[in-house]
Amino acid sequence: MSRNAASDSRLIDLFLDMLAAEQGAGDNTLSAYRRDLEDLSAFLKRAGQGFANASTQALRDYLADLDTRGFKSSSVARRLSSTRHLFRFLLNERIRADDPAAILSGPKRGRPLPKVLSIADVDRLLSRARELMQVPGQSAAQQVRAARLHCLLEVLYATGLRVSELVSLPLSAARRDARMIVVRGKGDKERLVPLNDSARQAMADYLAAIAAVQEAKDEQKPAAKAPKPSKWLFPSFGESGHLTRQHFARDLKDLAVAAGLPARVISPHVVRHAFASHLLHNGADLRIVQTLLGHTDISTTQIYTHVVEERLKSLVRDLHPLAEG
Repeated sequence: MSRNAASDSRLIDLFLDMLAAEQGAGDNTLSAYRRDLEDLSAFLKRAGQGFANASTQALRDYLADLDTRGFKSSSVARRLSSTRHLFRFLLNERIRADDPAAILSGPKRGRPLPKVLSIADVDRLLSRARELMQVPGQSAAQQVRAARLHCLLEVLYATGLRVSELVSLPLSAARRDARMIVVRGKGDKERLVPLNDSARQAMADYLAAIAAVQEAKDEQKPAAKAPKPSKWLFPSFGESGHLTRQHFARDLKDLAVAAGLPARVISPHVVRHAFASHLLHNGADLRIVQTLLGHTDISTTQIYTHVVEERLKSLVRDLHPLAEG
């Protein structure tokens, strides 16, 4: 390994340690920063430079190289953000006496509006998920999978959880008397999220399906030792111990097709967007939605303000005494 590469690797580790310790960055965020900065380091190495002595021109060349490689403007902007954060850190730590990234400009891009499902679309998904639970002739395992998918969708639309928060819910979240659940989100921060009756019933139906399978196994092999119950609401045999985000995303797309909706526009994140948009459309305060979504910064939630604006326009149109009839 070259001297520059070794030094860059050490600086990346220091930078990521700071993000984790001071800003509470999660594993996914840290992994994304590492990928971005390792790619930058490799480019600088080819130019005979490293983080400690990189010039502004070299960083401009890197951004141009990303464009040549066919990166989307959103991806270039993210790499630029990672670069700026790193060199600001190096300046603050006095590892460098200057910040070569301070005057860099990135691609112009409008912030895209989130894909939003209509209330009717969500109803179609939920209705189809309930129907799949009632398909005759299913095996016990198929019944559990159908009940699990229905439960996941009901809870996701009722709470707006991030998919990583949803699949890693503890079994305790399904207590019969639970009106609120404690969610551990980004940066290991906790927040309280309310549950509606539909979500609580879906949890109860799902757990009942699991209990029925276990009871059938006990009848077949009464002497067999019952497995130790999982601490997760959605357990799996994988390394994490719970259902993966990817598995749920695939099941949700299959459900969309079964419900007559295009799979390409359906994802757990889109359902989270629907939760926020439908709340705002019905008059919820933006700050409340920010809290429910677990956004640290209100500016992240403000991507939904187009929903609020449309609602205000309709209120003025329908209720103002001088509005055109």
